[in-house]
Amino acid sequence: MSEAFRVLMVEDDPDIRAVAHLSLTAVGGFTVLQCTSGAEALQQISAFAPHLVLLDVMMPDMDGPTTLLALRKLPCMIGIPVVFMTAKVQPQEVQAYRDLGAADVIAKPFDPMTLPSVLHGIWSRCHG
Repeated sequence: MSEAFRVLMVEDDPDIRAVAHLSLTAVGGFTVLQCTSGAEALQQISAFAPHLVLLDVMMPDMDGPTTLLALRKLPCMIGIPVVFMTAKVQPQEVQAYRDLGAADVIAKPFDPMTLPSVLHGIWSRCHG
């Protein structure tokens, strides 16, 4: 992966969005497009062409699982890993997210210093 690694982050909470954005850009050197809703992500994703999507589970209007299902219908999303970020990480919840097609699940609160390396690992596992 290079400096041009692109992450589409979908998160409605401005504080979490700010911390994750700082982590991914300053620590990870990623290019990040922030979306505040699933609907916005659906509008932006084709033009941005992310390598990975970081998706909040609980959002108003269109939640993460609904957004994932809509994203998976787009031709530009073939082979693009989607990673959920959520505080709901009981084993049955994590399994349900994976059953929907999520590549992995990152627990909130997350460690901003390790978030980029966690995403690198997930991406490598999906494309290794």
